[in-house]
Amino acid sequence: MADLPGTISSDFASYYEYIAEHVHKWADPLTQEQFWHNPFSYGNSVGHIILHMTGNLNYYIGARVAESGYIRNRDREFTETERPDKAIVMSAFDKTIALVVATIQKQRPEDWLAAYSAEREPEAEERFMIFLRCAGHAYHHVGQLIFLSKELTSASGPRSASA
Repeated sequence: MADLPGTISSDFASYYEYIAEHVHKWADPLTQEQFWHNPFSYGNSVGHIILHMTGNLNYYIGARVAESGYIRNRDREFTETERPDKAIVMSAFDKTIALVVATIQKQRPEDWLAAYSAEREPEAEERFMIFLRCAGHAYHHVGQLIFLSKELTSASGPRSASA
């Protein structure tokens, strides 16, 4: 008989690593300037999206499941003006993915159904659901990274914010 909890752990861990690979695929080729530039009058830069993904995972999984003590400043994820070095932002993202994967691997079969609660996540009533929702949320942002990266590296150059 198949080991459902083991399959859940293995598949979730693999999927979060897949997400990280795709984040790197689209963010790594960007220069520091491109990383923080938003070519549109709406939305966010690649840097801000990755800050947001990092904060999201650190809070919902790190703080609320792994009890890491992480304190989230969600607004700053979108408004950071200091524009830290791209390598620092990417390293923080990678450490967060490692934390998520390690937390997944520590889940015992009964932990997947353990009660869960967090701000802005009333639908996630047990741990399984928060890992699922966070994976979907992260991959949604990978789609934005693909779009932004293609725009920022197109042969014609990025459009101006007023275009």
